[in-house]
Amino acid sequence: MKNIKGKIGKNCQIGTGAIIDESVIIGDNCIIEPYAVITGYTEIGDNNHIFSHAVVGSIPQDLKYHGEKTKLIIGNNNKIREFTLINPGTVGGGGITKIGDNNLLMGYVHIAHDVIIGNNCILANAATLAGHVELENNVVVGGMTPIHQFVKVGEFAMVAGASALSQDVPPYCLAEGNRAKLRGLNITGLRRKFENRDDINEVKRAYKELFESGKPLKEVAGELLNSKNRYVKHLAEFVLNSKRGIPYDRKV
Repeated sequence: MKNIKGKIGKNCQIGTGAIIDESVIIGDNCIIEPYAVITGYTEIGDNNHIFSHAVVGSIPQDLKYHGEKTKLIIGNNNKIREFTLINPGTVGGGGITKIGDNNLLMGYVHIAHDVIIGNNCILANAATLAGHVELENNVVVGGMTPIHQFVKVGEFAMVAGASALSQDVPPYCLAEGNRAKLRGLNITGLRRKFENRDDINEVKRAYKELFESGKPLKEVAGELLNSKNRYVKHLAEFVLNSKRGIPYDRKV
């Protein structure tokens, strides 16, 4: 038996026992497995696969939420595995939780209110994103890893499994530990994604200047803003704009 009240696109497959509430909008060619629940003001794009017992769009786990009309927006080609929980936004956080395209959320992942996730991200089993967390594109978060509220993780960064992250991880970096600290660059990820090896070398040089030279971090980042390399410039901008700080071992 199905309980389907929302607007469903073309060629969708809805499993037995799935619940789709009336305010939900689902695009074309989606697969909703048995006993998945999709509720709230949730908008889902095309070619998404939502697995059994996932709960998508239930009210935020925030005591300040009092039934306001807030949204969850999910893009295209995402895989949301079993028992994943995704909450919409809150008024205080802008009112929207947003997930981009081509992401894999493995089993028991939690995406809290007002989280922003880019494209091509992988969150392994039981990764937990607290409210207002932001992931740029191509981020990997290992299993059993909680991320503190308001933390931002830059593009092509990787957070190792069983870590606990409470500060911002710059683009292209690898973080690990409890509490997580920078452990170097995500070289494997960069080699897979960057076509120009010169870009990797430029990022390597920038990383050493920022985190291994012993110079003031903001000062170095300000100098790197003048780089002609777009990846280095993005790295510098991220550091300068960080609100929670960067978790690295400062050289004396």
